[in-house]
Amino acid sequence: MEIGALSSSTSQTGLMQAVGLKVLHMANQEAQQQGNGIVEMMRSAQPHLGQHIDLKA
Repeated sequence: MEIGALSSSTSQTGLMQAVGLKVLHMANQEAQQQGNGIVEMMRSAQPHLGQHIDLKA
């Protein structure tokens, strides 16, 4: 393999790794935001609702 091809291959590999890490970082941030949304939704829930049923109605 000649030096030019090796340099190009190494550069492409580095770019692919950088892009992969950026996409992974973006997916991680999205998962954290969704998790925070679920936590907020659970905090706003009213656990006492739905525990009793009026059978005489």
